[in-house]
Amino acid sequence: MAVSFANLNSEAGLKKLDDYLLTRSYITGYQASKDDLAVYSSFSAAPSSKYINVTRWFSHIDALLRLSGVTAEGQGVKVESSAVPSASTPDVADTVTAPADDDDDDDVDLFGEETEEEKKAAEERAAAVKASGKKKESGKSSVLLDVKPWDDETDMAKLEEAVRNVKMEGLLWGASKLVPVGYGIKKLQIMLTIVDDLVSVDTLIEDHLCAEPVNEYVQSCDIVAFNKI
Repeated sequence: MAVSFANLNSEAGLKKLDDYLLTRSYITGYQASKDDLAVYSSFSAAPSSKYINVTRWFSHIDALLRLSGVTAEGQGVKVESSAVPSASTPDVADTVTAPADDDDDDDVDLFGEETEEEKKAAEERAAAVKASGKKKESGKSSVLLDVKPWDDETDMAKLEEAVRNVKMEGLLWGASKLVPVGYGIKKLQIMLTIVDDLVSVDTLIEDHLCAEPVNEYVQSCDIVAFNKI
């Protein structure tokens, strides 16, 4: 089913796309497609670096376009108030410059020369990324943890508060729930999202969740699920 986005040159449109890309690498499917080209073409300029997920996706598609690496058909996408509708998005293969002389392979430019306008746009995007002063974000992972208390007298509200008070760059706590274990004891199941290059789950558990002061409430932690986003 086709997805739809509002004007991506507006704050509201960018916010919606940023939220959408939080758990996705591409607009639809698991590889770059014409849906990504349609959304990419709707931008009049590189997105603000404050939209981390949009910036990551935009830079990736921009790099693929330079290598003519987007060929998948996609599932259909609609972008409102965009300059180039998805139906008119050209096939990347059509933009490849044909060789002028079959006998002179060394002089063949398979991707064509950049126009002055394209060079200027690339320079502006590079300057925007450099000016942001932020590290390029790596891949993310979604993790589900079991956090076990010492006994049935452990205050589970304070346990969860202590867990969520652990702060690390690249760590975002998510939804949680209490799950009965037996003998009146409950464990805390909690979701978290991590930036792979910044957070090690093993370090998080050993140096933070099972160390002072959190270990006043936490006996042990187990990884229930670990999925790349």
